[in-house]
This record gives sequence, C-alpha cells and structure tokens, in this order.
Amino acid sequence: MKKQEKTTRLQTNRLLTVREAALLTGYEQGAIRGWANTRRIQHVRLGRVIRIPENILQAFIAAHTIPAKED
Repeated sequence: MKKQEKTTRLQTNRLLTVREAALLTGYEQGAIRGWANTRRIQHVRLGRVIRIPENILQAFIAAHTIPAKED
C-alpha cells in the first residue's frame, strides 16, 4: 500500500471529538458521552479522552434511521 493511500484512508475515517459528534447529530455532548459510557456506540478511549470514528457515527445514525412510509 502506498503512503498516499494510507493517508487518504485515515482522513476518511477520522476520529471525531465528542463535541464534533454532538454537532453532527444535534445531540448534547452529555448524550454522546452517555452512549459511549454505556457502550451504545463504539468509540475509542485514549485515557480519559473519547473519540468516535466518523464511519461508526454514520453507521449508528443509519441503524437508527426510520424509513419513510410508502403511500
């Protein structure tokens, strides 16, 4: 694998802060922390710091999305 490919892959799956995840979802930071603490959402813990991989957050949103009713 080339160095450029590794860099691109890391950029597309970046680790979001709790604040960034909250802004993207419209939830409070406390809710995001609660989901991580109760393991409702996968996360990375680096010491006391919580990071949410962007693709995990997208999958979490997709899994909790209710499709529109067809008429």
